[in-house]
Amino acid sequence: MDIRAVQKRLKELGFDPGPIDGQIGRLTTAAVTAFQQAKRIDAKYPGTIGPKTLAALFPEKPEVTVPRPAAHPWFDLALRKKGLHEGRDYAELAKFLKSDGGTVGDPRRVPWCGDFVETCIAVTLPNEPLPTNPYLARNWLKFGQATKPTFGAVLVFWRGKKSGVSGHVGFAAGQSQSSYYVLAGNQSDAVSIAPISKTRLLGARWPSTMQLPEIALPIMKGGKLSINEA
Repeated sequence: MDIRAVQKRLKELGFDPGPIDGQIGRLTTAAVTAFQQAKRIDAKYPGTIGPKTLAALFPEKPEVTVPRPAAHPWFDLALRKKGLHEGRDYAELAKFLKSDGGTVGDPRRVPWCGDFVETCIAVTLPNEPLPTNPYLARNWLKFGQATKPTFGAVLVFWRGKKSGVSGHVGFAAGQSQSSYYVLAGNQSDAVSIAPISKTRLLGARWPSTMQLPEIALPIMKGGKLSINEA
């Protein structure tokens, strides 16, 4: 049983899960919670999809199993958006950035790296607390729990001046001796993986609702060093 099937069934029963995208995001969690309340299902964690909820959703399929989330669902979602350009793919990118219920604005006019990270986290980790004003890159230094740079972690960099307010934020994808390879939005106006100097790193963070595995970053090479992600 996959998440899309659950979302389709919820929609058929009148509980709007949002886009049928295979992600257990905040809208899907809200729909599951409403369904559980309507069916008087006593769920230890409302909004989670357990055996009782599945049995009520699919009474004709008594042997359905609980969907298993991906180990790094936020990173997987970000990777699927790789290549989207703020100009060429504006409509698709803007729709994605709004899919969590909010957006910083037109990605062609304002920096949107924080918006991209916020959308990936909010859609895939519906119970994860988000930082105040997640559109400001440096605010992600208050997100979740501190970690060393590990695969999938949120990396926050300074931009302009280390003591300033401007910054850049994305997900750790790999490293070389001198750079971190970062999967992020607003890199050359697109979602891409780009090397950023390790000297610019301000901190690494991990979602508080996910176990910290500390997976070593793979060694990568090539790509043009990112200097200013404005």
